[in-house]
Amino acid sequence: MDKPPLTPTEFASAVTAITGAFGDPTRRDIYLFVREHNSGTTATTAATHFDLHPNVARHHLDKLTAGGYLEVSIEKSSESTAGRPSKIYKIKDFPSSLELPVRQDSVLVSLLGRTLALLPPSEAESMAEEVGIEVGRSMAETICPDEIQQSFHTALHSIAEALTAHGFAARAEKDTKSSKLRIISEHCPFGVTAIEHPVICAVDRGLVKGMLSSLYGEATTDLSSSLPMGDDVCITDIHV
Repeated sequence: MDKPPLTPTEFASAVTAITGAFGDPTRRDIYLFVREHNSGTTATTAATHFDLHPNVARHHLDKLTAGGYLEVSIEKSSESTAGRPSKIYKIKDFPSSLELPVRQDSVLVSLLGRTLALLPPSEAESMAEEVGIEVGRSMAETICPDEIQQSFHTALHSIAEALTAHGFAARAEKDTKSSKLRIISEHCPFGVTAIEHPVICAVDRGLVKGMLSSLYGEATTDLSSSLPMGDDVCITDIHV
């Protein structure tokens, strides 16, 4: 069965995800370099090959990982000293056509919304957020599996890239009024189900909270803007 055509918003989200990962020519070259090495590569190897500082090479590799184009594991490498394990980056299958890396099944999402609607509102919201936190922590492991904490600013941008890879078309942005950073999502992969069952928005808060707790530290999150509220975008405010 042919897949339905992408809506303009879905297309924009897909383009954002791809250009965010491959908009930098050095990053494109590093991706092709990893693709040529089936056994995987390390930041040190990439840095040496492209004459880069290891931190710069690692930044590009982590950005590709956050976008879902590479996968990373902790293994013992011949390059490491004193038997220390290294982050090994390996290729993931590149999509054969322009589409969102993760497409939500409308039937399952609708079922989730109806199921949560049967619970008391506070209990349903708590459950939805907890699920989001657990999934967010798992997503963070693919970005930084060695549990090295990032700065708040870096963590938020990593989170936005990971959310974009999952269909949220997200970006980290500073609030001009409060000067605080927040996550803005221009696309909701849950579609109309989130509007019919706003409790699902708690999953979004949980995703950000779960990833942030692993990449930076504990924080609280809340939505100051969302589709169910009648807004055009969803904004997740971060309080640390």
